[in-house]
Amino acid sequence: MTTTARTPLGLYIHWPFCEAKCPYCDFNSHVRHGGVDQAPYRAAFAREIVWTAARAPQHEIASIFFGGGTPSLMTPETVDSILTDIARHWPLAADIEITLEANPSSVEADRFAAYAAAGVNRVSLGVQALDDAALKMLGRLHSAAEARAALDIAAHNFKRVSADLIYARPDQTPDAWQRELREALSLPVGHLSLYQLTIEAGTPFHALHQKGKLSVPGEGRAAELFALTQDVCREAGLPAYEISNHAREGEACRHNLIYWRYYPYAGVGPGAHGRLDLAGVRTATEIVHGPEDWLAQVARDGSGIIEREPLSVGQMADEMLLMGARLVEGIDTQRMTALTGMAIAPRIERALISNGDVVRDGSHLRLTERGRTVLNEVVVRLSSGLVKAHSEASIDMSAA
Repeated sequence: MTTTARTPLGLYIHWPFCEAKCPYCDFNSHVRHGGVDQAPYRAAFAREIVWTAARAPQHEIASIFFGGGTPSLMTPETVDSILTDIARHWPLAADIEITLEANPSSVEADRFAAYAAAGVNRVSLGVQALDDAALKMLGRLHSAAEARAALDIAAHNFKRVSADLIYARPDQTPDAWQRELREALSLPVGHLSLYQLTIEAGTPFHALHQKGKLSVPGEGRAAELFALTQDVCREAGLPAYEISNHAREGEACRHNLIYWRYYPYAGVGPGAHGRLDLAGVRTATEIVHGPEDWLAQVARDGSGIIEREPLSVGQMADEMLLMGARLVEGIDTQRMTALTGMAIAPRIERALISNGDVVRDGSHLRLTERGRTVLNEVVVRLSSGLVKAHSEASIDMSAA
């Protein structure tokens, strides 16, 4: 295997705290009503960054993403400290993207200006809805007016602004969603992440759904809302580049493209996941979830990692298929073969093309509009058709 010096790396920083737990959320987020002393977390982030950099020294940081939880609950001092520590241990790309997620209820103009001064150049706001009744149903702490005001503050401080919205909510009609979506498109955003409401096991919404007290649109209505979303965003100049993400030209989230294009990334902080090339092998990493457990393990070991799983070429190919199929550009099958030694059997590809589910576009295999509506089925068929293209010994990690 060969490696290339200073290959790009994405860095995900997980801040695990929220003001309140949303009833639909199954992320690793925690509420501490007494507040959080951030000093020990700054120290632990610094230690885990050192530990990670020692094991991935061959990289240049292409993107940093502060996710959560609610990273906008971090003080600017904490954000600045983390960014300073990262720059101490890796070179940063000249065009690095540094994103911070924020909730409208925790947006303050002075704090946003301080984040920008620390180096954050992109913000992603968890708006979720522009309707007060829907926000209340979703357990959000802000109003629609606060969301609009937060977007204005964000646009004043950052060149790149994204917003999240949730649709396919209980009793939501296509007309109501179209009005809400058009309003969102009129706001100062260059990127929208638009997610259908899903019922996740272990959440309060799941318990209500099991009891018949919460219903979401059926498959037919959900497909109608999805198609409407694609049409309205495309007409407004924010076409989809991934199944749930839409952007103006040049505004796609470069950090998330690292995931979907299957480039290496490191996770730092409680519950963070990563895909790192360790000793020439793509390795899945997972960090302990509990914030206090993480503090203790980092103090003892330098890292909170609880699992390191070297991935087989088959696992890598499966992950590349799953992630790449979500992109409008499709799966880079040429790169998949270079990285894993695996290829899609021609008969499987021909059958999917004949069925109207995929098209061949140079080195990419791209799902059609029809294929995206049955994405999981298409990925299963592609995975079942994986064959060894050449000797595993010729795998080139520089393709990572």
